[in-house]
Amino acid sequence: MAWWLVAGVIMIIIQTLLGGVTRLTGSGLSITKWNPIFGILPPLNDDQWNEAFEGYKRIGQFKYLNSDYTLSDFKFIFFWEWLHRFWARMLGIVFAIGFIFFLVRGYFDKRMVKPFIVLFLLGGLQGLIGWIMVASGLNDSNLYVDHIKLSLHFVAAMILACYTLWFALQLLIPEEKRIANNKLYNYTIVIILLLFVQLTYGAFMAGLKAAMSAPTWPTINGMLIPDNLSTASLVSDKINVHFIHRGLAYLLLALLASWFISARRTSMNFSSSALNKTQWWPLVLVAAQVILGIITVLSAPTIVPGKFGTFEILAELHQLVAMFLLMSLVVNLYVVRRRTGN
Repeated sequence: MAWWLVAGVIMIIIQTLLGGVTRLTGSGLSITKWNPIFGILPPLNDDQWNEAFEGYKRIGQFKYLNSDYTLSDFKFIFFWEWLHRFWARMLGIVFAIGFIFFLVRGYFDKRMVKPFIVLFLLGGLQGLIGWIMVASGLNDSNLYVDHIKLSLHFVAAMILACYTLWFALQLLIPEEKRIANNKLYNYTIVIILLLFVQLTYGAFMAGLKAAMSAPTWPTINGMLIPDNLSTASLVSDKINVHFIHRGLAYLLLALLASWFISARRTSMNFSSSALNKTQWWPLVLVAAQVILGIITVLSAPTIVPGKFGTFEILAELHQLVAMFLLMSLVVNLYVVRRRTGN
């Protein structure tokens, strides 16, 4: 049952990466209808393909950005959005089949049934948020989906992944491998919350396509602090979003270096604790993530619309490592529990 849950986490990560590919290829608005049941099938004949293409032609993205698209071009972007939605359906099916199987076989403790129902509700909510996000771009004025709704979609996926992983950890890590340390536990929670803010700003970067606005490092187009930081929006201005995203990255790097030192000292008193292994993961991953972020931003000038090249590959790796970093912190949060009682 634990490995079924781990498989679910892996599928959520793959689903999120597919969402990244969908965004990077400009495919997210290619399917203009939400059909949760019968949408599992792509168009099967010329009439269905032409009908789908006509729906895309009615929105602003086609009119003002992709008006030169042929049916062949449309089929390419349609594939990625369809695959993203298809994988989401497969994820739901895998969870449902596993849930029914383990429930019938009596594997579930009664206390686990309600949390698993919450898990299904979170999955359904994620699908709804996804459609609300897509709908924000299905009009005559917007060329892309709303970046704030994109960030909500991404963060909701990460909450779902963390929730699922927590269940798996309860089955995989014996109680004797955990340690009680309130200070380290609270420190881990603070870093996770800060990381969620950073993930939100990473989604803002993606939704605003902000990388190209400042493809420089260590400065932001020659500035250490943006000139309009105090006057322009902190969630919609590309340069300000750039500044905050970079600043949070440096802060997380420093905090996780400090966290590692604290975890290292704590683990020395518990030779059999899982913390001896898991304490290394966040520091290594955050260092890799900062380096990847810098390289990704510097590669922004290589972007070619409609092509999946160096920047897009690096952006996907950047997103993947961010998810691994979050998962590594969740594992450590489970390993270092809060002290109870006297």
